[in-house]
Amino acid sequence: MKKLLLGTILLALAIVVPIPAFAGVNISIGLPLPPPIVFPAPPGVIVLPDTDDVYAVPDIDADIFFWNGWWWRPWEGRWYRSHYYDRGWAHYNRVPSFYFDVDPDWRRFHRDHDWHGHRWDYERIPDQRLRSNWRNWRSNRHWERQRTWGVQSYKPRPQRDRRELRYQRQEQYQQKPEVQRHQQQRREQQRQPDVQKHHKSQRKHNRGDEEHRQ
Repeated sequence: MKKLLLGTILLALAIVVPIPAFAGVNISIGLPLPPPIVFPAPPGVIVLPDTDDVYAVPDIDADIFFWNGWWWRPWEGRWYRSHYYDRGWAHYNRVPSFYFDVDPDWRRFHRDHDWHGHRWDYERIPDQRLRSNWRNWRSNRHWERQRTWGVQSYKPRPQRDRRELRYQRQEQYQQKPEVQRHQQQRREQQRQPDVQKHHKSQRKHNRGDEEHRQ
């Protein structure tokens, strides 16, 4: 009866929740979640130059990005995403593809209104406007083609330069202490099933020896 009930629940989840919703997401109950951030109002965002429509929340210390319909947040070497900026975070088991296009110094550039030596007249985008327009902006490459992201007299980086920068940033990211700690934890967790399997096999082998001696 219990097996039948469990099968019914799993079937219902498979019907209600589409498979792509779980892609890249770790739903383990034991995983810690990032601490909540209280927003007095929906946060405005800015679009970051030289990215594929990556939006950032500039007015808080924690990094929170919006990209491809999701809010994204790194924390303690892990990544989380949600359809909401202030709740519903779920662990994402890899680094989102947009992140290595993000310039690590974007906050300083935002503060100085300067993007690599060019005046940066970024636009503050309210939450409602973002949610209503992000799909069209992305499909039309609105910020890159029509506005050059608000950077005066700026030309987008060639694809070759962007690939090289992505590689450099990926290496720098891997060197962060919190990222290395998380990777070490993952390696230890992956080794545990092998160790348990070895111990189980050894116990079985020892029992066989005892039976043979008897």
